[in-house]
Amino acid sequence: MTHSPQHREPYDSVLDTIGWTPLIRLARVGVGLKTPVYGKAEYANPGGSVKDRIGLAIIEAAERAGELKPGGTVVEGTSGNTGVGLAIAAALKGYHCIFTLPDKMSQEKVRLLRAYGAEVVITPTAVPPDHPENYVMKAKQIVHDTPGAVLANQFYNQVNPESHYQTTGPEIWEQTKGKVTHFVAGAGTGGTVSGAGKYLKEQNPAIRVVAGDPVGSLYTGYHKTHTLGEGAPYKVEGIGGDKVPSTVWWDQIDEFRQVPDREAMQMARRLAREEGILVGGSTGLNLVLALQLAREVNDPNACVVTILCDTGERYLSKVFNDDWMQENQLLDAPRLTVEQLLARRPKGAPPVVSVAPAAQVRQALNLMGTWSVSQIPVIENGECVGGLTESALMTRALSQPTMLDRPVREVMDDPFPVVDAAFPTDRLAPMLTRENPATLVRKDGALIGIVSRYDLLQQLIGTR
Repeated sequence: MTHSPQHREPYDSVLDTIGWTPLIRLARVGVGLKTPVYGKAEYANPGGSVKDRIGLAIIEAAERAGELKPGGTVVEGTSGNTGVGLAIAAALKGYHCIFTLPDKMSQEKVRLLRAYGAEVVITPTAVPPDHPENYVMKAKQIVHDTPGAVLANQFYNQVNPESHYQTTGPEIWEQTKGKVTHFVAGAGTGGTVSGAGKYLKEQNPAIRVVAGDPVGSLYTGYHKTHTLGEGAPYKVEGIGGDKVPSTVWWDQIDEFRQVPDREAMQMARRLAREEGILVGGSTGLNLVLALQLAREVNDPNACVVTILCDTGERYLSKVFNDDWMQENQLLDAPRLTVEQLLARRPKGAPPVVSVAPAAQVRQALNLMGTWSVSQIPVIENGECVGGLTESALMTRALSQPTMLDRPVREVMDDPFPVVDAAFPTDRLAPMLTRENPATLVRKDGALIGIVSRYDLLQQLIGTR
């Protein structure tokens, strides 16, 4: 396929490549929807996120105000991406950077900031916003203690939303040729949704601006009631909050909507696999809401635009790590079928060690010993008609030795239950009891194996 040429002329520095990010139709995750959904690819900025826009703008504003002088220090409490944007601008302009990060942030972000030459201070997540160890409070203390330092102050610095008013909003308006009807963006500092939202509403007051918020954040409740309620921890990084930033222009936002971590993270994974776009959890949250709106509007003439906030390479140890996702109940463990469990057993024994109803008890006990099994089904014409367990047989045989020569039909217990080969192992546990220690497995009409309580236990503890 051919593309119109881009970047025809060389740039003086990497700072000139910030902004004018692509707008991409998300047709695969939005399949079946009448309303088109577009994502603005902010991961295409040189620092890999939407925050490159405000990093440069904040530093240049501090220079113009005379607050930041040659050799000065830029300090910020950041979830990572704003730090990268600041660090890139600072690297070219010769400033030192110190960033405070909550300890819930991914290691990739910490290493990234250090790669740009920044100093990183890790603070605890689980402290109140006014606690001295809170990452924002810590940043303020560092500014107080460091001569020539300025606080970027992204949650209260009006340069933040203004930069999106000046750049992000106009870009979306031009790229959609004025057809945008809904704008969706998660609110952390609120700069993106406020600034771009204000610009878009000035062009067309009918445009609806919707802010995304993680479940646990206080923004949604505050927008409705103007009081801060009780928050809860959440895993999505970089958006939501437990305070009221002045960089959220509340009157420019029509609605806040909350999305659970699980939906946000799983949507981020879908974007990679279905659209080939690797992004983080906040983008997943944005897209969950964008698709919701598209479904509700159900109009081919509407146009929903959202923000693809940052590159998913920042979250390889989290969002794209199955173990981390499962540990945090954000992803179900893959369901193992009984057929798959049977395939993990040591090879050697027949798939089903069984006896006929006429076989002697002695023969059944010998088979158990030979194949090291604790239970045997009694099979007649391909069907289980009874069951034998080693412990019950041995107890009776020791007290009544003559029983050894009797046919098993006279001493067998109820038949073992039978499940299909595709039956999930996580539903077996209630079926396997002391009285019913095994289940037979059927596939295409034939018995292909037997699963015992021991097999299930071995799977649970990870040895099978």
